[in-house]
Order: sequence, then C-alpha cells, then structure tokens
Amino acid sequence: MRVIRGLHNLREEHRGCVATIGNFDGVHRGHQAILDQCREQAAVLGLPVTVVVFEPQPREFFAGDQAPPRLTRLREKVRLLVEAGVERILCLPFNDALRSLTAEEFIDRVLIDGLGVRHLVVGDDFRFGCDRRGDFHLLTEVGEARGFSVEHTRTFTLDDERVSSSRVRTLLASGNFSGAARMLGRPYRLGGRVVPDQQLGRTIGVPTANLPQPPRPLALQGVYAVIGELPDGRRLPGVGNIGWRPTLGSQRPVLEVHLFDFDGDLYGQRLTVFPCAKLRGEVKFADFDALKHQIGTDLQRARRYFLEHAAAGEQAADDTLPLASAPLAREAVISDSSAGLPADHDDG
Repeated sequence: MRVIRGLHNLREEHRGCVATIGNFDGVHRGHQAILDQCREQAAVLGLPVTVVVFEPQPREFFAGDQAPPRLTRLREKVRLLVEAGVERILCLPFNDALRSLTAEEFIDRVLIDGLGVRHLVVGDDFRFGCDRRGDFHLLTEVGEARGFSVEHTRTFTLDDERVSSSRVRTLLASGNFSGAARMLGRPYRLGGRVVPDQQLGRTIGVPTANLPQPPRPLALQGVYAVIGELPDGRRLPGVGNIGWRPTLGSQRPVLEVHLFDFDGDLYGQRLTVFPCAKLRGEVKFADFDALKHQIGTDLQRARRYFLEHAAAGEQAADDTLPLASAPLAREAVISDSSAGLPADHDDG
C-alpha cells in the first residue's frame, strides 16, 4: 500500500489504475460497496485500486467549524481503506490552487496526466471543479474521448435506508452505537496516543489516560461507558469523557479514559476506545466536591451497565461489544453547566 501526498509526488509507476474519488469519512458499508466495485473492475483489468481523498475535506475548507464532525482521522481512514483492499491512496491538499481548477483541468491534471486512470467509479451526483461544471456526464464524455471508462456507484441501503456518513453521525449523536455499528460494518472507535497531563485524577483515585483530539467539531461529546483496547490487545471496561473541558478553558478537545481495575503506564502508547453507551452530557460543576460525587455516580452506572450485559471480558474475547441503541436512562446531575472526568489526569 502506498499513500501519495500531492500531485507532485506522483510517479510514472503510479499511472494506470481503477480509481474513485471522495471523502470516505468513516469508510462505512456504503463506501465499502464502492470499493467492491473498484476491486471487481481492477481484477478484470489487472490494475491497482486507487482512492483520491482530500485534506482538509472540502466542506471543512469552506465551512470551517461549521463543517460536519469527522468520523475518522486521516490515519484511521487510511487503515480502513487498506483493510478494504485499496492499494494506493492519493491525498490531495484541498487549497486555493486545487479549488481554482476547472473541471477540465482537474480531469487532465489528476485523472489523466497524474493517475492515468483506466476506469473511474463515482456517484452520478458527483460534482467538481471551480465552476461546478464537472459531473458524471462530463466524465463519461471525456472518458470516451481519452480512453477511460466511468461507472456510477451503487446505492447501499440497510432496512430501506441509505447508508451515509451523515446518518452515522446522527446515530452516534443520539447514542445509538449499535445502529452506527451496523452502518459502519464495525463498532465505532476513537483513539490516539496517551500523553502526560496534570494528574488530577490520581488524587481522587480515578486516574485517566488522556488522548488529545484534533481541534475540530466532535462526533461525540459527553461521558460514556467504554471499552478500551490496550496495545497488547486486552480489552477493559471503563468510563470515557470527550470534550473541550470548558471549566479549564482547554484549547483543544481531549478524550479522557478511566479503565476499571487497571494499574499500568500507558504514556506514549496508542489506546483504542470503543464507546458503548452514553451516560450523560458534559457538565461544568460549581466545585470539585460536586465533580467528585458525579464521577462516583458515573463509575457506578458504567459498571452496572457492563454487568447487565454479561461479563465484558467474555464479550471482548469473541470480539463483540455491548453497544447500546440509546443513551442510558437519565439520572440526576449535580450541576447545570458542563465538564466530565477531572481534566488532565495521569494514565494510572
């Protein structure tokens, strides 16, 4: 597998492929169906599958913080695309230079001169170019003249509902993790590298692993019953808080995870976190005693949740997770403002 960053890094050996273009945010089952189409034609032509993605995503470039939250970081997206059989990923920086290309210039520079595409799979509603003139019809017309074929994507549905990144975001926001997993084809996951912080959690017996998140809108925000996957593959239940920590005025969001009955050093290691059920939203507390009391309640509720869904260890062994279809029944929260676990703690 090869990740190629920018047109200037394309070489002659990268020419000749079956390609598709898009954000592929989440690499959900609809995306996987598109990649299946690509692999089918790639097998016929004896060519590699190439996916063209953009960084930042176009809506992020134009809308900034108003853009929809991402489901996957670029690193995770690449991993999922490779697992789906993609052999090359062309990551184009979406900037003023790229957005200023006309549809014809994009076809010439990216698809023909750059990739030497032989077969292209795109949605029949796909639009591109600074003039928005680029569409499926234009691609087909140019392809016939320049020697590549174009195929439209097949709509993928579950229970008569179209699978899409926006639908997955809606399910996650509503606490329906089992529904999101059906559309993704896997449980939703977060992750990152554990960094040291202020170690406040250790002072109240609730050490946390802290994983900074990209400074952009969050697909999830609040306190969750989670299962954490350690670097050695072990899975442990716990509680996670993801958010901006408004009480401390954080400059970027962080995922904080307390794993039940874990005592070890995770600094510098990568941790994968599977949200299973939403406990509550973030709450800004009036004082530290109120925060400690609420944390105790959160821990009890999460433990009870996992006990009610059989032993978490047994479920981890066969790679299943106790995913809720809605937030847990609301219980009283001490304050009416917003924060989660004590921010900036040790990975204990």
